[in-house]
Amino acid sequence: MVIAIGADHAGFRLKTLIVEFLRGLGYKMVDLGTQNEEPVDYPDYARAVAEEILSQRVDRGILICGSGVGA
Repeated sequence: MVIAIGADHAGFRLKTLIVEFLRGLGYKMVDLGTQNEEPVDYPDYARAVAEEILSQRVDRGILICGSGVGA
């Protein structure tokens, strides 16, 4: 199974842990960012994950944002 994951700056640390954990279980991860804790807009990452799912390049998607509501 291939899983896309994206997060805003507030979710960066959690995203990193989830990617490590799921790779350890044998899942292929597509990390769409962000790649650090510099402020970014969550809709950019939500869109990137959604596009991967809609194009069927991935089987599932995970979104993480600071509020837990936005994405």
